Amino acid sequence: MVAVDVALRAGAQLGECPLWSPEEGVLYWEDIDARLVHRYDPATGEDLTRELPGRPGSMVLTSEPGRLLIAAETELVWFDWQTGDTTPWVTLEPPGTGNRMNDGRTDPVGRYWVGSMYEFAAAERYTGRLYRVEGDGSFTVTRAGVGVPNALAFDTERSRMYWADSLSRTVLCYDYDLETGEARNGRVFVEFGDIPGRPDGACLDVEGCYWVAAVRGSAVLRFTPDGALDLSIDLPVAKPSMVAFGGSDLGTLFVTSIGGGGSHRRKAAEPRAGDLFAIDPGVTGLADAPFAGA
Repeated sequence: MVAVDVALRAGAQLGECPLWSPEEGVLYWEDIDARLVHRYDPATGEDLTRELPGRPGSMVLTSEPGRLLIAAETELVWFDWQTGDTTPWVTLEPPGTGNRMNDGRTDPVGRYWVGSMYEFAAAERYTGRLYRVEGDGSFTVTRAGVGVPNALAFDTERSRMYWADSLSRTVLCYDYDLETGEARNGRVFVEFGDIPGRPDGACLDVEGCYWVAAVRGSAVLRFTPDGALDLSIDLPVAKPSMVAFGGSDLGTLFVTSIGGGGSHRRKAAEPRAGDLFAIDPGVTGLADAPFAGA
C-alpha cells in the first residue's frame, strides 16, 4: 500500500497546478479562486503566497528562477515571485465571455499548451479552446468547443501528447511532432468507464507511465504506455486536481486538491479538502521544460 502524507494543511479553495522548480528546490502551486500563487519549500515546510489580479489557471517555468508565465483569466502574464509584480503579455480570449484559462504545461521544447473553459465547470458548457503558444507570443487555436481542458502531458520517447476534456471522461493520445508542435492522429488512450471520477491534471514518470488525478474519484491513477491501469492510490479527499513530480530526485508525487471553490462545495466530512499531499510512488518523474520565450 502506498502511503499518502499531508504535505501542507492548506485548505485551498481550488488548489491546482503543482510545478516543481529544480533550480530553486521549491514547489509552486495555485489556489485559483483565492487568486494566489503558493511557493512551498518541502525542506523547511514553509509555504508563502503572492496575490494575483486574476484567477490563475496554470503556470510554467521560465529560464529565470522565480519568474513564471501564468495563464490568468483570459491572458498570459509574466510574474516575478520576489516582487509579486505581474506584467500582461498576450491576450488569448476577449474578456466578458465567462471563460477563464485552465490546465496547461510546456512541451519538451518550451511551447506553452493551455486551455480555456467556462468558469463554472458544473454548467457543462463547451465554450473553451485549446491553445499552443510559441516563444514569441504567437498562438494557434488547436481545438474549439472544449468543456474542461485537462490532463496535458508529453512523452518525448514515444512522440506523444496526452490531453483530455474532463467532461468526456476520456484521455486522448496524439502523435506529437516536436519540431512543428503539431498533434495528429488523436485516439482514445483511456476511457474512464467504470473508473470513478474524471481525468484532471496529469504528468509522466521516467518509465513513460501516465499519472492522472481522478477528480471526484478520490484517487490518483497510473496507466502504462499501452493504457492499462497499473496502480490506483486512494486519497482522503474526493477531488484531487493535479499531480506533479518534485523533490531533489523528482521522486515525490505532489497532489493538489479542491476545497470549496468554483462549482464545488466544501463538505464537513472532508477536512483535508484543499490540502497539498505528498506520495512516495517508488518511481521518479520528469522535469518540466521552461517556456521558450524570453
